[in-house]
Amino acid sequence: MKVLAIDDQQLVLLPLQKRLAELGYEVKIETDAQKGLELYESFNPDLVIVDINMPGISGLEVVKHIRITKNSQTPIMVLSGDTKDETITEGFELGINDYMKKPLSLNEISARVKRLIGAPEVQNGVTKSDVMIQERCVGVVIPCYDEEERLLSEEFINYIDKNSGYHLCFVNDGSKDKTLDVLKTLQKGREDFITVYDCEKNGGKAEAVRLGMLHMAKKEDLDYIGFLDADLSTDLADFDDLVKTIETSDFKIVSGSRISRMGANITKESARKIISLTINFIIRKILKMDFKDTQCGAKIFHKDVIEVAFAKKFVTQWIFDVEIFKRMSIRFGLKEAKAMLCEQPLKRWIHADGSKLSMKDSVKIVGQLGQIAWVYRTKKQDTKVVISSELKVA
Repeated sequence: MKVLAIDDQQLVLLPLQKRLAELGYEVKIETDAQKGLELYESFNPDLVIVDINMPGISGLEVVKHIRITKNSQTPIMVLSGDTKDETITEGFELGINDYMKKPLSLNEISARVKRLIGAPEVQNGVTKSDVMIQERCVGVVIPCYDEEERLLSEEFINYIDKNSGYHLCFVNDGSKDKTLDVLKTLQKGREDFITVYDCEKNGGKAEAVRLGMLHMAKKEDLDYIGFLDADLSTDLADFDDLVKTIETSDFKIVSGSRISRMGANITKESARKIISLTINFIIRKILKMDFKDTQCGAKIFHKDVIEVAFAKKFVTQWIFDVEIFKRMSIRFGLKEAKAMLCEQPLKRWIHADGSKLSMKDSVKIVGQLGQIAWVYRTKKQDTKVVISSELKVA
């Protein structure tokens, strides 16, 4: 039995294809709706699974082509995050056989496919899947410098294997150890879900994150892009909570915060904490925003503000987060920028041994804050023009 799945997001199609193939179906996938219609002609599938909101040709237009233009009764299932009543109603009026709303499990999709077209004659013995097909696709940039000994490879692999819609981009920031070898091993066999971006020279965390974010922004199937520390001091489950917030709100940036709250597991060195509080006080004065924690290494961005935040090189190496928020306030105005930013407390954050930021570096940050205040003050009048011209070049 043959299944054709059409969706503009490859991160949705790949786990679906894998699961149905495991069950014994012959599966072809396509991210371009026009090419999907051409494949429909040559492949002659027993079932078509299609998304609704796709660029160019929508899922409903695909349904119209099959039902009206081709006058075919090939079973059609819609798999979409569009939950509007009028869309669902129009789909059934056009002749679809089922409408599945994302997110939902691969187990449910498989059961619906079997109910509609039956099971393959030769069925493979497979266990239940715990993978969910998500409505959104997310890119995560992870800067790495000399992480050979502490990169938690197994945790990253387990997470992307169980959570669809994630693409990890590890940026090797000119590491002197075997970090690049570790990353290549991590990527092997998962090239569709893991990217390794190699910087030959060490440029610092700020530049590594910036290059990674701009690289991931080129991927058309990603809705949101964020960054996360390689040591997983903020774990992936907490990061996913930030994603859930941004996809269910009008925020353009959701930033993790390591402030304590009841039930949270927050551990931090006391001396480091005192310096952090001092730095944070200065940051609030510079930004004119009541941020509790700008420096948490877990943030998620709506794709349409990536250029504003990352097009230009950062002035500082460690506190580029402050520059991001400053750029947002200059570009959109302080009032609007505040409405676009959300600070969300984390459930867990642990200071990991081997941090590249020493106590001496923490003191230097105070001087870098002064540098930010000076640079962005003197460029206040022309920053909009500078950023605008860079966006045209990018």
